[in-house]
Amino acid sequence: MAEIKNILFPVDFTEASGKVAPYARLFAEKFGAKLYVAFVVEDLMRYAGFYVPHAALEKLEKELFEGAQKRMESFLEENFSNLPEVEPLIMTGEVAEKICEAAREKAIDLIIMGTHGRKGLEKALFGSVAEKVVKTAPCPVLTVNPFQKR
Repeated sequence: MAEIKNILFPVDFTEASGKVAPYARLFAEKFGAKLYVAFVVEDLMRYAGFYVPHAALEKLEKELFEGAQKRMESFLEENFSNLPEVEPLIMTGEVAEKICEAAREKAIDLIIMGTHGRKGLEKALFGSVAEKVVKTAPCPVLTVNPFQKR
Protein backbone atom coordinates (compact mmCIF):
# COMPACT_ATOMS: atom_id res chain seq x y z
CA MET A 1 0.00 0.00 0.00
CA ALA A 2 1.19 3.50 -0.79
CA GLU A 3 2.41 5.65 2.07
CA ILE A 4 1.97 9.39 2.25
CA LYS A 5 4.88 10.90 4.16
CA ASN A 6 5.41 14.13 2.21
CA ILE A 7 2.68 16.41 0.85
CA LEU A 8 3.21 19.42 -1.41
CA PHE A 9 0.65 22.23 -1.30
CA PRO A 10 1.29 24.89 -3.98
CA VAL A 11 -0.29 28.25 -3.17
CA ASP A 12 -0.75 31.60 -4.88
CA PHE A 13 -1.95 33.47 -1.75
CA THR A 14 -5.37 34.15 -3.27
CA GLU A 15 -8.70 33.39 -1.63
CA ALA A 16 -8.59 30.02 -3.40
CA SER A 17 -5.41 29.00 -1.53
CA GLY A 18 -7.07 29.76 1.79
CA LYS A 19 -10.06 27.61 0.84
CA VAL A 20 -7.88 24.62 -0.14
CA ALA A 21 -5.60 24.92 2.93
CA PRO A 22 -7.97 22.92 5.20
CA TYR A 23 -7.66 19.94 2.83
CA ALA A 24 -3.87 20.10 2.93
CA ARG A 25 -3.99 20.36 6.72
CA LEU A 26 -6.44 17.43 7.01
CA PHE A 27 -4.31 15.13 4.86
CA ALA A 28 -1.10 16.10 6.67
CA GLU A 29 -2.73 15.41 10.05
CA LYS A 30 -4.41 12.14 9.03
CA PHE A 31 -1.24 10.70 7.50
CA GLY A 32 1.23 12.29 9.93
CA ALA A 33 2.95 13.70 6.84
CA LYS A 34 5.34 16.58 6.43
CA LEU A 35 3.66 19.45 4.57
CA TYR A 36 5.61 21.56 2.10
CA VAL A 37 3.83 24.81 1.21
CA ALA A 38 5.18 26.16 -2.08
CA PHE A 39 4.93 29.47 -3.89
CA VAL A 40 6.53 30.13 -7.26
CA VAL A 41 7.56 33.64 -8.29
CA GLU A 42 7.23 33.61 -12.06
CA ASP A 43 10.53 34.15 -13.85
CA LEU A 44 10.37 37.68 -15.26
CA MET A 45 13.56 37.31 -17.30
CA ARG A 46 11.50 35.79 -20.10
CA TYR A 47 10.25 39.35 -20.67
CA ALA A 48 13.76 40.75 -21.08
CA GLY A 49 13.28 40.97 -24.85
CA PHE A 50 10.36 43.39 -24.48
CA TYR A 51 12.62 46.44 -24.14
CA VAL A 52 12.37 46.38 -20.37
CA PRO A 53 15.78 47.04 -18.78
CA HIS A 54 17.35 43.84 -17.43
CA ALA A 55 18.19 45.56 -14.12
CA ALA A 56 14.56 46.64 -13.66
CA LEU A 57 13.36 43.06 -14.12
CA GLU A 58 15.96 41.72 -11.68
CA LYS A 59 14.95 44.33 -9.08
CA LEU A 60 11.24 43.57 -9.50
CA GLU A 61 11.85 39.82 -9.26
CA LYS A 62 13.88 40.34 -6.06
CA GLU A 63 11.09 42.48 -4.57
CA LEU A 64 8.49 39.86 -5.51
CA PHE A 65 10.58 37.13 -3.89
CA GLU A 66 10.97 39.15 -0.67
CA GLY A 67 7.24 39.94 -0.66
CA ALA A 68 6.47 36.24 -1.14
CA GLN A 69 8.61 35.36 1.86
CA LYS A 70 6.65 37.78 4.06
CA ARG A 71 3.30 36.62 2.70
CA MET A 72 4.32 32.98 3.23
CA GLU A 73 5.02 33.63 6.91
CA SER A 74 1.55 35.06 7.50
CA PHE A 75 -0.12 32.36 5.35
CA LEU A 76 1.56 29.60 7.38
CA GLU A 77 0.58 31.30 10.64
CA GLU A 78 -3.06 31.69 9.51
CA ASN A 79 -3.47 28.14 8.22
CA PHE A 80 -0.88 25.78 9.72
CA SER A 81 0.24 27.27 13.05
CA ASN A 82 -0.18 24.06 15.09
CA LEU A 83 0.95 21.58 12.45
CA PRO A 84 4.21 19.93 13.59
CA GLU A 85 6.00 19.55 10.24
CA VAL A 86 5.53 22.40 7.78
CA GLU A 87 8.24 23.72 5.48
CA PRO A 88 7.85 26.72 3.18
CA LEU A 89 9.30 26.59 -0.33
CA ILE A 90 9.66 29.74 -2.41
CA MET A 91 11.00 29.24 -5.91
CA THR A 92 11.45 31.23 -9.11
CA GLY A 93 10.55 29.92 -12.55
CA GLU A 94 7.67 28.54 -14.56
CA VAL A 95 4.99 27.60 -12.00
CA ALA A 96 3.93 24.07 -13.05
CA GLU A 97 7.50 23.09 -13.89
CA LYS A 98 8.80 24.23 -10.49
CA ILE A 99 5.99 22.46 -8.63
CA CYS A 100 6.87 19.17 -10.33
CA GLU A 101 10.58 19.76 -9.79
CA ALA A 102 9.98 20.31 -6.06
CA ALA A 103 7.86 17.14 -5.96
CA ARG A 104 10.79 15.14 -7.34
CA GLU A 105 13.42 16.79 -5.11
CA LYS A 106 11.43 16.45 -1.87
CA ALA A 107 10.16 12.91 -2.58
CA ILE A 108 6.56 14.13 -2.48
CA ASP A 109 3.93 11.41 -2.24
CA LEU A 110 0.90 13.65 -2.89
CA ILE A 111 0.30 17.12 -4.30
CA ILE A 112 -2.83 18.93 -3.13
CA MET A 113 -3.80 22.02 -5.10
CA GLY A 114 -6.72 24.18 -6.11
CA THR A 115 -8.22 24.08 -9.57
CA HIS A 116 -8.84 27.82 -9.80
CA GLY A 117 -6.29 30.55 -10.25
CA ARG A 118 -6.13 32.06 -13.71
CA LYS A 119 -9.36 32.96 -15.43
CA GLY A 120 -10.60 34.10 -18.83
CA LEU A 121 -8.05 35.30 -21.36
CA GLU A 122 -5.12 34.69 -19.01
CA LYS A 123 -6.11 31.00 -18.71
CA ALA A 124 -6.56 30.72 -22.47
CA LEU A 125 -3.10 32.18 -23.09
CA PHE A 126 -1.13 30.47 -20.33
CA GLY A 127 -3.23 27.38 -19.58
CA SER A 128 -4.15 25.89 -16.26
CA VAL A 129 -1.32 25.32 -13.80
CA ALA A 130 -3.30 22.51 -12.15
CA GLU A 131 -3.82 20.82 -15.52
CA LYS A 132 -0.09 20.99 -16.33
CA VAL A 133 0.82 19.62 -12.90
CA VAL A 134 -1.66 16.74 -13.19
CA LYS A 135 -0.16 15.81 -16.56
CA THR A 136 3.51 16.02 -15.52
CA ALA A 137 3.72 15.36 -11.77
CA PRO A 138 5.82 12.42 -10.54
CA CYS A 139 3.13 11.54 -7.97
CA PRO A 140 -0.66 11.63 -7.51
CA VAL A 141 -2.33 15.05 -7.53
CA LEU A 142 -5.49 15.84 -5.60
CA THR A 143 -7.22 18.86 -7.09
CA VAL A 144 -9.82 20.75 -5.10
CA ASN A 145 -12.34 23.21 -6.49
CA PRO A 146 -12.11 25.93 -3.84
CA PHE A 147 -15.41 27.47 -4.86
CA GLN A 148 -17.57 24.34 -4.88
CA LYS A 149 -20.91 24.51 -3.16
CA ARG A 150 -21.25 22.16 -0.20
